[in-house]
Amino acid sequence: MKVQIDKEKCTGCSVCESLCPDIFEMEDDIAKVKNPNSGDIECAKEAAESCPGEAITVEE
Repeated sequence: MKVQIDKEKCTGCSVCESLCPDIFEMEDDIAKVKNPNSGDIECAKEAAESCPGEAITVEE
């Protein structure tokens, strides 16, 4: 699985971190992928769908 965050689109809402704390973390009000290999692709996809800035992409 490959998870990426477009920092230009990230609004800093922290929804991704709330949904998937094993994959995402906030750093300076911008989301960061802390563990792209957590294996929980369903959670990463849910975070991508919930992201208001459409900043998250997930590839299997």
